[in-house]
Amino acid sequence: MRKVIISDVAKNANVSKSTVSQYLNKRYEYMGVDTKRRIEKSIKELGFQANIVARSLKVKQTSTIGVIVANILHDFSTKVIRAIEDACNKENFHIIVCNADDDPVKEKQYIEMLIAKQVDGLIIFPTGGNYELYSEMTEKGFPLVFIDRLVKGLAVDSVLLDNKHAMELAVKHLVDKGHSKIGIVTTSLLRNVTPRVERVSGFVETMNKQGLEVNNEWIKGLEIQEIQNGLKQMLSQNPSPTAIIAGNDLTMMEILRYAVKNNLNIPKDFALIGVDELAFADIFTPSLSTISQPAFKMGNAAATLLLNKINKSNKTEPSIHRFRGELKVGKSTIYSRYSKRVNS
Repeated sequence: MRKVIISDVAKNANVSKSTVSQYLNKRYEYMGVDTKRRIEKSIKELGFQANIVARSLKVKQTSTIGVIVANILHDFSTKVIRAIEDACNKENFHIIVCNADDDPVKEKQYIEMLIAKQVDGLIIFPTGGNYELYSEMTEKGFPLVFIDRLVKGLAVDSVLLDNKHAMELAVKHLVDKGHSKIGIVTTSLLRNVTPRVERVSGFVETMNKQGLEVNNEWIKGLEIQEIQNGLKQMLSQNPSPTAIIAGNDLTMMEILRYAVKNNLNIPKDFALIGVDELAFADIFTPSLSTISQPAFKMGNAAATLLLNKINKSNKTEPSIHRFRGELKVGKSTIYSRYSKRVNS
């Protein structure tokens, strides 16, 4: 069968091709209700499908954005993607999601591929390893938003957690529960990933403000596969920390695995609190204390910033947009060896 084209719709609806084109591009300002209904009816009757590629070339817009995630295994990343998709869907934009695995080479390949596909803009959880490429995009005015991480020296709208405040919440909560011997474990610090570095520095700063000793042996920034050994070293020391802060959800999972594997009781053997809310935090035994990131708000903010850039409705200078986390208290921080000694 011959493919239905725009002139067929126009003839069937008794309107001009330009009127159908205006309808397809949602320019209804001077279009009567009856005209809209006839065009809509003709499209359905004839089974017309718009040529998206041809239209994008004409209007120089594909109504598609790319999202490059550093590590899609993070619960936070999944929620952010969902929020971005929701915000874009309301504006009739589509998204293409790519997972860079924290690999700058892979990230570069995805950026180049998405630009070749003529996406209208990018939201990136940057690895930080493609500074020249990021810079080139900003210099050309390509719509770009960073999320979760900063890239020093670049003026790009960036959406991320107030990591210092998150550490203040975590440390102060543990202090309120009677802890003074506190450690922190997170994923590798070698690549200077913003949330990891900021959370460790925020931890140290808050400990100092609380007048507590910072034991460098209780600060671990390790690759995922090294966390189990790092915990063994930390908890075999004398003294050992009575409370541990997990820097993110993947670290929290490794700490829980270690506790189960070694028959350790949380919070009796050590109290535990983490940044990033896990889906099972409130049903785990014991329920987990967490600093929850407002992931949906952050994803929506990133999408809104990008769509405004694409539509050229955002004329403000790029800035850093910080969101505060929320303390959600579970039973993983209630008791400890230390608090028992204090209360005895």
